[in-house]
Formats: sequence, C-alpha cells, structure tokens
Amino acid sequence: MATPLFHARLFRIGILLIDGFSLMSYSSVMEPLRAANLLAGKELNKVDHITAIGDQATSSSGAIIKATAKITDENDYDLVLVVAGGDPTTFIDEKIFQWLRQIARYGVRLGGVSGGPVILAAAGLMEGRRMTVHWEHAEALSEISPTLLIERSLYVMDRDRITCAGGIAPLDMMYAVQSEIHGPEFARKVSDWFIHTDVRPSGDPQRSGMVERYGTHNPSIIQAVEAMENHIADPLDLGQLALLASVSPRQLNRLFIDKLGESTMSVYRNLRLEKAHILLMQTTLSITEVAFSTGFSSSAHFSKAFHDKYGSPPSTIRG
Repeated sequence: MATPLFHARLFRIGILLIDGFSLMSYSSVMEPLRAANLLAGKELNKVDHITAIGDQATSSSGAIIKATAKITDENDYDLVLVVAGGDPTTFIDEKIFQWLRQIARYGVRLGGVSGGPVILAAAGLMEGRRMTVHWEHAEALSEISPTLLIERSLYVMDRDRITCAGGIAPLDMMYAVQSEIHGPEFARKVSDWFIHTDVRPSGDPQRSGMVERYGTHNPSIIQAVEAMENHIADPLDLGQLALLASVSPRQLNRLFIDKLGESTMSVYRNLRLEKAHILLMQTTLSITEVAFSTGFSSSAHFSKAFHDKYGSPPSTIRG
C-alpha cells in the first residue's frame, strides 16, 4: 500500500545554522514555513534553530539568529536542514558530524542549503546520493570527494537527502517539500503569497525548459513530471503522482497518453533509465549501485529495462 504523502500531524524541522550563512538562503527556507503557518491559521510546521557554537549564529551580513534548540536535545525531527555559506570546506566539528550521522541512522531526512551540502558530505552522509551545491563550492567539493554524484541543479531530492544550491533556489525547493507535506494546492498558496508564481523544477532553472522538453503546458503533467524528477531513487506509484498532480490516477494516465503518447509510468521509467544512463557514463558506481540509485529493485530488473530501452545491456556502457 502506498505511503500517504501529506502529513496530518505537526511537521518538525530543525535548521542548523553555520556562522557565515547567507541570510537570503536562510530566509528562502524559513519564510515559506512561517507563511504556511500564517495561511493555515495554525502551526503546521514547528521550526527549531540550532547552532554549531554557542547560543546564536551570525550570517555573512551580520544578522544574528538565536538558537531555540541544541543538538543534545531529544527532538523528533522529520527534517533537518544545514544552512552554510562562506567556505564550508573549512568547517570541522566532529560533534556536529556525529549528531548528523546519528539522526540519519534514526531515519531523519537531512538536507543542505548553499554550502550546507558540503558539510553533509564532510560528515560522510552523501555517498551514493545525487546532490547539488552552490556553484561556488562545486569544483572544490568534487576535488575533495571525487566519488560524489554532484549535479548542477537548483535542488536535488534523493530519497532521505535534499540538497539545494542556495540563493532564492530554496523557495523552489520548499515548494516541493510543502507539496509533499501539505499538498500542492496549499503549496501554491504559499508561493503565491511571495509572488513566486513561476516555481522552477529541481533540475531546470526555468519552467519553460520543462515545457520545451515535454511539449505541453498542462499543469497536471508538469506537476507529475516534477514529482518524478524529485523521486528517481524512490519511485512514487501512480496514485501518489496523481495526488501531487491534483487529479485522479485514471485522468492523469489519460493526459499522459493524450499529450505525450505514453502512459504515466512509462514516462517515469524512461526518466529513471535516462538518469541511469548518465550515471553509467559519468560515475564509477557499479551497475547494482546505479540500479538502486534509480529506483530498480535489483540489477537483473534494471538490466532488462535498460536493454529494452537502449537495445544493449548496461555493461556495454562501461566497455
């Protein structure tokens, strides 16, 4: 049975602020959460601010954010986001790294914004996960950890990890997060509140890019494809995609066949196989690791699907 995407209970978020963080990146994370509570007329999202040192964190512009929680507190978070700026490669705090690894073992979803993904990588929490980071840090990070799967995207959602390039990109990321937590209709209200009406998909800086790729402006199809791109390694079923697209499963399938000439799940499978082809070409991941990274239950299942699409097994890509 599919796991419900929308949370009926209070959603708990911890924001770990590292001194020198960008105030714009932080605001682009925090303000959608605040606005969601305001628009709902109740507390949908409970936010804690956590600092690495002392009881406050200072942004690159000198703004001070007071801590409301500590890493030693027993908090049952659904999501913890690390927000950092400056030169995050110089951040070394084994207590913070150990805490992040510990809550990851407990099943807490982790994310990094701007330089935050560098800190998650330094803690050893991004191996085998697709990720992005602010362009300023991408080259240094790839040199430090050449096995990381770094993409030049606005944000990347890979199973229990979310990474974001920072700047105003967290507005787009938080739209995707709140769509999953509270539903796309409510998420759109939050985006409209900020006059952020042109929400960008994770892998493309402009929505028009997706329109051009798929040749349709249909909002349900665009919403479904965005959900597919955000769930490559942990595929959603047709019912979950329809829920995020605000239509019935039957209606969504009809739209895909009518506009794209393929069923919803066929388009989804091809998306995952195209991502697998890129991983085979550009990384040293094993075929089994690529299979799991693109949502296939076994290497045998993956190899058959890959052969059906490309006419040869994945092993031929590796020579």
